Amino acid sequence: MIKTYTLEQGLVVETTDANAPVLLVTEPTPDEKARLINEFQIDEHTLDSSQDSNELPRIEVESNHLAVIFKEPKRYAATDNLVFRINSVGLFLFKDRLIVVAPPDMASLSGRTYTKIRDIRMLFLRVLTAGVTHFVAHLQVINTIVDDLEQKLVKSMENRSLMLMFQIEKSLVYYVNAISANGRVIERLKVNARNSQTEGLTPEMMEQVDDLAIDNAQCLEQAQVYANVLTGLMDARASVVSNNLNVLMKRLTVINVVFMPLNVIAGIGGMSEFSMMTRGIAWPIAYSVFGVGLTIIGVVTYIILQRVEKQSFGR
Repeated sequence: MIKTYTLEQGLVVETTDANAPVLLVTEPTPDEKARLINEFQIDEHTLDSSQDSNELPRIEVESNHLAVIFKEPKRYAATDNLVFRINSVGLFLFKDRLIVVAPPDMASLSGRTYTKIRDIRMLFLRVLTAGVTHFVAHLQVINTIVDDLEQKLVKSMENRSLMLMFQIEKSLVYYVNAISANGRVIERLKVNARNSQTEGLTPEMMEQVDDLAIDNAQCLEQAQVYANVLTGLMDARASVVSNNLNVLMKRLTVINVVFMPLNVIAGIGGMSEFSMMTRGIAWPIAYSVFGVGLTIIGVVTYIILQRVEKQSFGR
């Protein structure tokens, strides 16, 4: 699908004009791909690469346009189950036209980011800026999710929470790689800032490129910090889960040890010996004394176990 846009009063407005300066391409049909290749002379491999999520970001200078493949995070959906994926975005900048080949979740060029735009070169930089901003927003969400999972792991022994942490850790590794590759593209963009397709970025636009490089570097540092912290604490969180299991097993063991002598005594008393030994005592009194005796033995056994534990662990 191809949507056409024009610039009006600093805004990106959708239009039906086939010769509009801005084209947004999502999931192109074979005919639309043929048009992009034949009419605009876009390299077929580069066009396919802009739709491949595994493609590395890069800049290619063609005879009539500047091609940029950039990474941005895929919009998260509940069905993703805390797996944060990455998409590729292709930008093809001509002297008088900008073609954006984007994934389906980038449905339009609207929002606060796409305001106060004077020409297609500024729009070109805003699309790059939107990708970096999207990464920053996802990192903030990931940090919040990790905090919630930490609380669950401290209180429970469920493997599901731990597996979700591993999925987030894997996603952060891919995020760090994508953001780092985007940074190299931005640096290359500075070198090609005087390319004929850009017609020489104005000083204001060059400042925006510098700001974009700084924002991307800060985003990379943030992603690296989250990834390193999460990696370093995974063993500790696994130990917490193991410790919770050990505590539960210890409590069950204490219960078994307390009732073990009681079961032996009750078993002996159930073989008629108790009735024989208390033949001259009324059975209500005999069994009451027997029950109290079992209780005392259980309490004494529990106290002994507690003292043994304190001596063993020095508490």
